[in-house]
Amino acid sequence: MKSLLKNLSLTAIMAFSLFSCSKDSADPIGSDSANIQLSAPTGGSYELLASNANDNLFTMTWTSADYNFQAAVNYKLELVKSTSDFDSGNVGSYDLGNFSSFAGESFEKTVTVREFNTLVLAANGSIGTSESYNIRVVGSVVGQLDTSDNNLAKVYSQTVSINATAFDTFDEFERIYVPGGYQFASGYGNDWSPDSPKIAKLFSKANDGNYEGFVWMNVTSPEFKFTPGPSWNGDKGDLSENPNSFTTLDSPGKNIKPTEGAGTYFFTVNWNANTYTIAKRQVAIIGAATPNGWGTPTYLNFVTDETSPYYQMYTADLTLAADEFLIRLKDDWSQKMGTLSGNTENTTLDSQYKIKINGGNMKVPTAGNYKVVLDIRNSANYNLRLISN
Repeated sequence: MKSLLKNLSLTAIMAFSLFSCSKDSADPIGSDSANIQLSAPTGGSYELLASNANDNLFTMTWTSADYNFQAAVNYKLELVKSTSDFDSGNVGSYDLGNFSSFAGESFEKTVTVREFNTLVLAANGSIGTSESYNIRVVGSVVGQLDTSDNNLAKVYSQTVSINATAFDTFDEFERIYVPGGYQFASGYGNDWSPDSPKIAKLFSKANDGNYEGFVWMNVTSPEFKFTPGPSWNGDKGDLSENPNSFTTLDSPGKNIKPTEGAGTYFFTVNWNANTYTIAKRQVAIIGAATPNGWGTPTYLNFVTDETSPYYQMYTADLTLAADEFLIRLKDDWSQKMGTLSGNTENTTLDSQYKIKINGGNMKVPTAGNYKVVLDIRNSANYNLRLISN
C-alpha cells in the first residue's frame, strides 16, 4: 500500500511538472512590444532626391531583441503612413540583416536615400509631397515560422514619427522618348507628340547611353522615331526606308515602321553608336501556378485607363496555386522574366517584387485570387505585384 501511495504521489508530481512546463511554453518568449530600443533616427524631415539617390540618408541604431538566450535574429525596418497602422495599412519593409546576440547589444545599419525612398513608395507615399510616417524595428528569430509552436514571438521597437518627401524612381535614369503615330490609340497621348506627359520612354539603367524597354503599339501599321527629350530637337530615325534597316539610326532619319502589326515591341538603343534593335514580344504569365499550367500562357492586358492605378502596366485577375510561374515573352522560351537571383524564389505579396529578363522561376507563396500587375515601363525597375483580391 505504501508503495502504491508512493507511486501515485510520484505520478502526481510528474504530471504537475509537465503541466507547469506546458503552461510556461505556451507563453511567448520575447513578447514585450518595446523589447527593442530604436535610438536613431528619432525623428526629423527628409527630402529624398533622385540626384543623390546613392548617398547615405541616416544610420539606424537599435538594441538587440531579448529572448533570454543567444539567438540569431533578423531585423527589419517597417514604415507606414501616420494616418494608417502597421496591422492594416500598406507597410514598407526593409531588411536590416541577421545578427547573433544577447540582450543589450547594439547594432547599426546605414540606409541610403534610394533604399528609404523605396520604403516610402511601398507604403503608398506621395511623390514630391511631404508626408508623415511612423517607423519601427521588428525582430524575429531566424527560421521561425509564424505558424510555429515554439512561441518565439516577434519583438518591436517603439514607434518613431518622421516626415519624408519621396521622388519618382524614373527620375534616377536617363531616358529617350518614342513619339509616333501609334500614341493616341495606345494611351500615350496625341500622335507624334514627344512633349506628351504620357509618352512612352526607354530608360538607361546604367545611365551610359544604352536604352531598352517595352512599348505597346495598338495600331496595325505603327510608325515612330526616337527623341532625346520632350521635343523634336535631335530626333533619330532609321537610316533607310522601304524597307527600314531595323539596325541603324540616323538624324533626323526616316520613320521606323515595324511590319508585325499591333502589339508589344521590345527595343534596345545605343544612342552614341546609332544602333538599335526592335522585336515583337508577347506578355504572358505561364506556369504550374496558373490556370493553364506550363502548356498554355495567359496573356496580360495593357492598361490604357488613365484613372487606373495600373495605368500603362499589364494586368490580369487570376486564381493562382501555390506553385511556380514565369512571365514569358516568346513562345520558344528564349526570353522570359523571373527572379533577379536566377533561383526559384517566393514572390512577396501585395508589394513590388523586382524581376529581370531571363531570371529564375517565381513562386506564389499562398494560393488564392490575385490581380497580377506587371510594370515594365522602366528597364531599371522591372517589377511584378501579386495583389490579393
